[in-house]
Order: sequence, then C-alpha cells, then structure tokens
Amino acid sequence: MAKTPLDRLANLGEEVLGKAAQNPSLARLLQTAMQLRERVDDLTKRVRGLEGMEKRLDELEQRVAKLETPPKKSATKTSSTKKSS
Repeated sequence: MAKTPLDRLANLGEEVLGKAAQNPSLARLLQTAMQLRERVDDLTKRVRGLEGMEKRLDELEQRVAKLETPPKKSATKTSSTKKSS
C-alpha cells in the first residue's frame, strides 16, 4: 500500500510531536503557553464583566446629574398684587 504525501506529512508531524514531548524545555514551553491561554481567557471574562458595570455606572451618573440640576423656574408667575375692590 503506497503512502500518500498527506499520510507521510501526518506521520512526520506525529514524530516531531513525540520528540518535542520528550524534550523538557519544550514541555515547559508548552505548559507555559497553556497557562498563558488560560489567563487570557480569564482576563477576557473579567473585561466583559467590567463593560457591563461601566454601562450601569454611566446610567447612574446621568440619573444623579439630573437630580442635582436645580429645577427651572416656571414661566407662569403667580401675581402677588391684590385686586382692588
């Protein structure tokens, strides 16, 4: 049975991975890369949570700003003059 170029490439890749797993330096590098990926995933989740909090904070700041503004004086004034009889 003749091996196709794809089969040969797959076998070569398996051999390289097998040798890389036996090398302690490469094993540590791979472990560090996996830890980095996990940390990045964790940070991504936290940032998503912060975006929601920022949105709520902006809404609350707008509400407080509305409450702090002094009420406008009404255009209709009550007359304080007495009617003469």
